[in-house]
Amino acid sequence: MQADEYAGSPPPLDTLALAALIGGTTAGVGVLDTKLRYLYVNPALERLNGIPAAEHLGRTVAEVLPEVDAREDLMLAVLSDGRSREITSSGRTPAGPAGARRYWHGAYHRLEVGGRVVGVAGILMEVMASDEDRRQLAQARRHLRLLDTANTRIGTTLDMDTTCAELVDLVVPGLADLATVEVFPRDVAPPVRPAPPGVTRLRRAAMTAVPALRDRLARFGVAGDYVDYQEDAAVTRCLATNQPVVENLTGDEQLGHLAPSPERVAVYRTLGMHSAVIVPVSVRGGPIGVLGLVRAGDSPPFTEQDVVVARELAGRAAVDLDHARRFTHEHTIALELQRSLLSEPRQPHPHIEVATRYLPADRSVLVGGDWFDIIPMRDGRHLKAMGDVMGHGVEAAVAMSHYRSLLRLLADEELPPHSILRQLDRMVERSGLDRAATCLLAVVDRSGGKCLVSSAGHLPPVFIDPGTAGTRLGDVPAGPPLGTGFGGYRTTEVRCAPGTVLFMYTDGLVERRGEDIDVSVNRLKELRLPASGNLEELLDEVLDRFGPGAEDDIAVMASRARFAPGGEGGGEGGGV
Repeated sequence: MQADEYAGSPPPLDTLALAALIGGTTAGVGVLDTKLRYLYVNPALERLNGIPAAEHLGRTVAEVLPEVDAREDLMLAVLSDGRSREITSSGRTPAGPAGARRYWHGAYHRLEVGGRVVGVAGILMEVMASDEDRRQLAQARRHLRLLDTANTRIGTTLDMDTTCAELVDLVVPGLADLATVEVFPRDVAPPVRPAPPGVTRLRRAAMTAVPALRDRLARFGVAGDYVDYQEDAAVTRCLATNQPVVENLTGDEQLGHLAPSPERVAVYRTLGMHSAVIVPVSVRGGPIGVLGLVRAGDSPPFTEQDVVVARELAGRAAVDLDHARRFTHEHTIALELQRSLLSEPRQPHPHIEVATRYLPADRSVLVGGDWFDIIPMRDGRHLKAMGDVMGHGVEAAVAMSHYRSLLRLLADEELPPHSILRQLDRMVERSGLDRAATCLLAVVDRSGGKCLVSSAGHLPPVFIDPGTAGTRLGDVPAGPPLGTGFGGYRTTEVRCAPGTVLFMYTDGLVERRGEDIDVSVNRLKELRLPASGNLEELLDEVLDRFGPGAEDDIAVMASRARFAPGGEGGGEGGGV
């Protein structure tokens, strides 16, 4: 039962009877209603608070004593479940010395009259807190704030280095004067120099310090450094046991046990560090790295409570780092697979001018299944393809490779585009490949300036005519995506003048949240060839204009066939 369930007009409280019963007690007694407004205050509580009883009535504790942490949440809990509680509170009141914090211990009970809940009664005594008690209380509150804040400040992205930076920014200065997070090098990444035998190599993903130490931080290294730790270093021992290592240091010998190498001891001493804690960052029993905390100068040594909090923070960060590591692993594999397939060597055609680009979306989006290809055909024509497999990640990139391989096989059969799509749709359905794909095919006849186009759910091609002729969208009916088994593809013949450029693209180029796709596609009619006529420059301009803000991968291809009118000889005339 919640406090607001007690709303209404509760039976009247007999305050005269209360005053006769407890008015003379030396303990402070207060009665509050279900909204935690004062109903009664005895003289002892009046003296403790330094405020007349009449100024309490009808007001909440926060209104009467704004500088007191009265733990109203626990009072509401007493009202809710009827279970009495002992509550310690602290704060400043008009009755106390100026600026001094006071402490009270109270017992709180739910009051019922005639079977109805009317409020809560508190019996309080002032207690004296030693300096150490106060220090521990303040420390406990700081730790609780750190743990609470960690839920919203750590793991905001799927980037490992960002997560590590969020962790060190949280613990400095609340828990340490200097903090680092060091992780094992990525298993899918550019190679680094091999570590010597018996050495543990970590990559410093993030580091920060309080302002007083920042001017000396450079001697400690920078984020991105690889750090080698000897067998007896604290980091190595921490990783070996999966337990925190605490070093409240007194001399160079103890510093030497902490340092990755003897040469680093002088750097530690320059920083004025005297205490360190190394905490494992691990998930499911597997180590990811370590969180290192350092205190220097006048800061106190680390306590057991500090270590408990550090380990809890490292554990929370480990879950986010594990997610980020898995994402990075899959993202890198998918990207490398896709790049290797898109850049697969093929025999260049002397009569085709081609420019291509593949632009992955930002790191928060997994790699997709975009692809493009140009396949020579035996009769002097060539097949141009642009496709996009549904979904993202390694599976999409692998599916893309299957589509691309099947398409190359079918291109050898000299079929018109719609027949190639129909055969490809059937082969995909029979193969059990469970990812649909869009695809746009264009077969170019070099000798006649004729382009045959067919679409399986793909966006229309763009034809950029030379001179003042302008740019037009291909009026190509789009059949169902491949892999659906519906078929129904058609070939459209498009006439092209010499020098016409065929521009093909995936939906990442034009899809924008909040904008109709037809509006975005029609904007492509504004494309023009650069003054140089260079296709590479054309794609540079396209991506500069349409690439920013993309939420999906972008693949684009611009092509132009060169042919001599009436024959196969080379010449400067050309079209798609």
